[in-house]
Order: sequence, then structure tokens, then C-alpha cells
Amino acid sequence: METMNIISPRFLKVVIVILGITIASGFRSINSIESMPEKTKAKDQQIMLALLLDTSNSMDGLIDQAKSQLWKIVNELAAAKCGDGSRPSIKIALYEYGNDGLPSSEGYIRQVSGLTDDLDLISEKLFALSTNGGNEFCGQVIKTSLNQLAWSTSNADLKMIFIAGNEPFTQGAVSYRIACSVAKEKGVIVNTIFCGHFEEGMHTNWKDGADITGGSYMSIEQNRKTVYISTPYDSKIAACNERLNKTYIYYGISGEQKKAAQATQDINAESYGMANKVERAVSKSTHAYKNSSWDLVDAAKEDESVISAAPSEQLPEEMQGMSAEQRKGYVTQKTNERKTIQNEIQELNKKRQEYIATHSQKENEETTLDAAMIKAIREKARSKNLVW
Repeated sequence: METMNIISPRFLKVVIVILGITIASGFRSINSIESMPEKTKAKDQQIMLALLLDTSNSMDGLIDQAKSQLWKIVNELAAAKCGDGSRPSIKIALYEYGNDGLPSSEGYIRQVSGLTDDLDLISEKLFALSTNGGNEFCGQVIKTSLNQLAWSTSNADLKMIFIAGNEPFTQGAVSYRIACSVAKEKGVIVNTIFCGHFEEGMHTNWKDGADITGGSYMSIEQNRKTVYISTPYDSKIAACNERLNKTYIYYGISGEQKKAAQATQDINAESYGMANKVERAVSKSTHAYKNSSWDLVDAAKEDESVISAAPSEQLPEEMQGMSAEQRKGYVTQKTNERKTIQNEIQELNKKRQEYIATHSQKENEETTLDAAMIKAIREKARSKNLVW
């Protein structure tokens, strides 16, 4: 006769508790592992914008708006935060199309700049644009930008095309439906901005192009002048900008030239008025404005060794006789000065924005390029866990 092993209820209870703890710990471990990539993605999150501008004869007003509103759009992007509180990196690309001065073999399309975080370069290229002629192939310029630009493959990134023009969206050999379908596959949102009456843009398929990717369709008055509101804080921010420029330490073969270009873009911004110069100064006080390719202060944040490695003859005159330690001390001094000035600009800009909010007219606020773009960016950013 076999002997039956009797397990006590108390022993079974202990085993069940241990198993429960083990299983629960396992689930916690799995959940923490699954969440890790999301945190990593948030820290490396990007906003990538490609601006496709019609530069045919009738688009002088559009180009004028783009020049005068660039820094306001940059400031909007710079204010965005990822879900974990970090800031997304910002890259902007620029194309022109519909200009008879461009090669017909390329569909009258030119990449003015690829995706870059060099905002002075975008400003420089934008101010160099001029209008001429007119064969506007929307489908082809969208397809070209999708093929040429280094779009990320991450679903966490906000990737957007803004195409602006005033001719039917159907022109050219490349179907806009095919081009926009490719954009959707790449996770790129196509937003369309018709320069003219809203209904006309709908009838000429601009809205249909946006709908394919879930983008926004908007119409603007391209010949409407940008209206800036002067504030009591403008001159103070402009003075801060002059001090800020003195904290940039050029290095490298093209360093001195790039520093001169920085001053040129200040002048370009001011050509549209003091308030626009102030918008640029505010941009320069944010994380979006970085120049590690030619400025030692920004470069040292990524790699401190560049301070001692930079050839003496490619540095400003006051640094050429410095030892490695003296260089490091000088860069640290300028870094601290810059941070102080940037904080001062940010504080003044808070007061400036409060002043503008109480003195601006709300009517027709969405009929300009910057307002249309900002509205679309904010609407789509929610899906990427970006907040303001």
C-alpha cells in the first residue's frame, strides 16, 4: 500500500505568497524594460520641419512674410517640451519651387537647405530668395523633399511639411496623391497653405492633399504685412542681444565668417523692424539656437577637448597667446556670461509677451504664415506628447 504525502495548508499558503511576489516582480521588471525606450526617445525627440515655398512672380508677399516671421516660428518651436520635461531638438529645411529661374529638368525645384539646426543659415538662405516666373508642381516638390531629406524613422518625432502656394495642387507630372501617400508611410504630415481665398484652395485640391496625411489645410493673405506691436521691453532686449553676441568665440576655418554671418542676420531681422530683431534675440536665448560648429562655448558643451584642440591661428586674436588652462577659463567665463544674458532676455520676454497679449487685436489672427504654421504645429504636437 502506497503512503500518501499530506501537505499542510500553512505550507501551501507560504508557497502561494512566494509565487505571487515572484510573478509580480517579474511584471514590474518587464514593465520597466518596456518603458525604458520611451524615456530614451523622449530625451532624443526631434521636431523636423520642411518649408516648401512657391517663389513664382505672384509670391513676393509670401516670401516677405517668411522672412519677417521666421524667428517668431522658431520661438514657438523652442517653447515645446517633451513628456519628460526635456526639450526636443529642432531642424528646419527649406525648398523653393515654381521659379522659372530653376532647371526645368528638376521640375523648377531647388533644395535651398537640407534639415539643419543652423538657424542663421536658414535665415541667410531665406533672405537670398527672389521670385520669378511660375510653373508650380506641388506633388513633385513634396516627393523631392521626401526623397532628399534625412527624415528620422522614429515614431516619437514630429515630422512636418508645410507647402505654400497659389496654383492648383494638381499641376505637374507627379500626382500629389501619390506623393502625400508616401509622406504618410514615412510618418510625415503634409500641411497645405493656400495663398488666397479658402474656398478656392479647397476647389483646387489643397485641402485634399493635407487630408491624405491627416495634416491641416489653411489659407492666408500672402500680401498682408506682418504687424508687430512695440513694447517697453524691446530696447532692453536689443541691448541684451549686443552683449550676447560678445559671448561667441569663433574657431575653425570658417569660424570668423560664421560669426560675421550672425551679425548679418541680426541686421536682416531688423530690416523688418525692431520688434522682429527682438524676436530673433529671443530665439538666440533658447536651446534651439546653437552653433557648436563654429562657437567654442556651444562646442565645449558637447566636447570640452575642442577648447585645447582648436588651432591658435583659427581663434580670435585675444585668445591666440593663451595656454590650454587660460583658454578653458576664458570659455567658462563667456559661458557664464551668456547664460546670465539669456536668462535676462527670457525674463524680459515674459513681460513683453504679457504686454503684447493685452494690446493685440484678435481679428484675422490666422491669416498670416506664422499663425497658420503655429496652429498646425500645436495641433499635431499633441500626438507626439509635446506640450507648451
